[in-house]
Amino acid sequence: MADADAAVPPVVVPSSAPPPAPPGGAPPKVTHHGRVAAPVASSNEDTEELPEFEPFGAPGPRGFPSLAEYLDISKVDMMKNRAEINHQQHHTDRFNTNFLIVRRGQEFQVKITFNRPYDADKDKFAVEFGIGPSPQFSKRTYMPVFPTPERQSPWAGRVVVAAGPEVTMGITPTADAIVGRYRLYVAVVTPYGIRRTCTDVSRDLYILYNPWVKEDVVFLEDEEERDECVLNESGVIYHGTWDDIAERNWNFGQFDFGVLDACLYVMDRAGMPIVNRGDPVKMARIASAMLNSRDDDGVLVGSWSGDYSYGVAPTSWTGSTDILLSYYRTRKPVGYAQCWVYAAVFNSFLRCLGIPARVVTNFYSAHDNDGNLKTDIILDENGRIDRKNTRDSIWNYHCWNECFMARADLPTGFGGWQAVDATPQETSDGMFRCGPASVRAIKHGELCFPFDAAFVFAEVNSDVVFHSRKRDGTMEVVKVKKDHVGRLILTKATGSYDSRDITELYKFPEGSVEERTVLEKGEVYGCARDQSTLPEADVELRLPALEVAVGDDFELCLEAVSRSGESRTVDAYITGSVVYYTGVTSADFLFKTPTLELEANQSVKELWQVPARSYMKKLVEQANLHFIATGKVKETGQIITAMKVVALHMPKLSIKVSGLNKVNELMVATVDFTNPFSLVLEHVYVRVEGAGVLSPVFKYYGLIPGGSRMTWTEEFTPRRAGPTRLIATLDCAALRQVSGQLELDVQE
Repeated sequence: MADADAAVPPVVVPSSAPPPAPPGGAPPKVTHHGRVAAPVASSNEDTEELPEFEPFGAPGPRGFPSLAEYLDISKVDMMKNRAEINHQQHHTDRFNTNFLIVRRGQEFQVKITFNRPYDADKDKFAVEFGIGPSPQFSKRTYMPVFPTPERQSPWAGRVVVAAGPEVTMGITPTADAIVGRYRLYVAVVTPYGIRRTCTDVSRDLYILYNPWVKEDVVFLEDEEERDECVLNESGVIYHGTWDDIAERNWNFGQFDFGVLDACLYVMDRAGMPIVNRGDPVKMARIASAMLNSRDDDGVLVGSWSGDYSYGVAPTSWTGSTDILLSYYRTRKPVGYAQCWVYAAVFNSFLRCLGIPARVVTNFYSAHDNDGNLKTDIILDENGRIDRKNTRDSIWNYHCWNECFMARADLPTGFGGWQAVDATPQETSDGMFRCGPASVRAIKHGELCFPFDAAFVFAEVNSDVVFHSRKRDGTMEVVKVKKDHVGRLILTKATGSYDSRDITELYKFPEGSVEERTVLEKGEVYGCARDQSTLPEADVELRLPALEVAVGDDFELCLEAVSRSGESRTVDAYITGSVVYYTGVTSADFLFKTPTLELEANQSVKELWQVPARSYMKKLVEQANLHFIATGKVKETGQIITAMKVVALHMPKLSIKVSGLNKVNELMVATVDFTNPFSLVLEHVYVRVEGAGVLSPVFKYYGLIPGGSRMTWTEEFTPRRAGPTRLIATLDCAALRQVSGQLELDVQE
């Protein structure tokens, strides 16, 4: 018993002292240790250097013997001159770069000079490529390429020419190779180990997607469309209204110095694993999140507020180059952007990396629809719009991108053009991004396919539903407009500056059997639409098209057309509002309540003079006026409506050039503007640039008094021959979206 009592352990009493405080200062950075053997390689900028000598075993007492008698590398010529075979055959000769840039799935050449003539039977060497930190053959981030057919790696190699000590090596990366910046080494096998060229940044090269090669998933067969959507730097982005279309010129600048590095940095900043960068679907999806800064400190800060004092107004930009280089240089998001800026910069990103891409504009684009197919407008009992309770909006236009690629993750037939959108609207998988969504899937209502097809489907197919709100708060559907949203979808035509209507790629004709089938299929996937069946009214309201210059008086016409055999009386309301292009109302400037008396099958018109002073002081950027007319037919109680957006036309900048119009010859651009208003324009920024001829520059003017003229001359030297455009903008708080352009054809 005594021994048993001795075996009882002592009782531990809790300490009365408080537990120790946590260490002061910031907590240590969480690392990969204990979770994975090594961090995921996700930076193209961080490249591990391979050793100059890699021994096969331990050295002897006196070290390794002299390797002088064995093959050694004297020189490596990357053949990176833009006039040489590599850049010419790979369609990369337009890049303003000091490096070799090639496309995957296609042979390029490197010339190696040895210390003596190369003997294929005796000498063994390889050209090695590494990308990112810790290159590994199993991850395809390290790839040796051999010159003999007996020994080959996934990247094919061959000796093109061997003449004495010079060997020209042909190298063909696989058509699914990782896209990015690689480091090149030449390695020679000796009996004692592998000797390599030292690390030399000038031997780095870039490998891009290749839409010219059938084996690449971004292959685009149509040559003209391929050239347009990969090689063209000058673009047109459409805005305004569907019946009064305006154009915004843009320099995509995908070949400008530093832009390619900036695009690769965007992927580094996203933490995209290096091994995934050969997949354009993953690349486009991550980029759609990274082009906006909402949740990942991406490239562009979006703002629709009108206050751009901490950055550049969206309407002031002329191209993508300044934006991408600023993000790359400062590592901070750039202000500011709206939908067309997001789409334009995204287009530059995709084309720079070799993915065919284009900007599209959807006129009357539905937003804030909660994933359904309804945009709700609330009216009071008399048919007047109830702005307090109307929350949904229809953007006058919205821009997004399409990129071309095969979709192995979708059933056959749903590759081709894919919709992607960088404008932050709704989250997708927890981040503000959209796409890539198969355009064909959108048209045919296959909304379960990844990614975000249902959202784009709603943008082009929503109905505008008018509700009459009773005094007790109940609502009744009184009107459904099925043809308002997705009225017209445009992109730039191939090989010209004309527009191309691509509406039929997104939707079947309004009212067709196919359209009804697709909408029913959309409901199966959760895109609910209004099922109200209302009798067709026998009176119609119309607001004819208007073309009005900012600052002008104009005449507004409301027309009522009766198709009834009896007389009709319409109590109408017409409201004129200044709106942002997003459809959000800024201020009302007009309200009329006409009563329209119609005889059987008659039409009547009511006219009002609208003086400029009524709207000018209330204008917001892009100067859109929105008119909504509603009426109640006394005899039938039916509600009738009409809507019209008027985009006021802005004055233009004039651009002229003088000089020889030849490569490397000095030229002068003159930008001219006369203030047509009585008001003083303050804090004015004027920008100008041209692809291949003039890098982006700007001038600041504190004041431009009413009626005065501004003239700015800028010298430039064209770097490249061929057709291009000079693009200029003038921007200030009182006057946005003033622009001009001039076509040039630079000679050799």
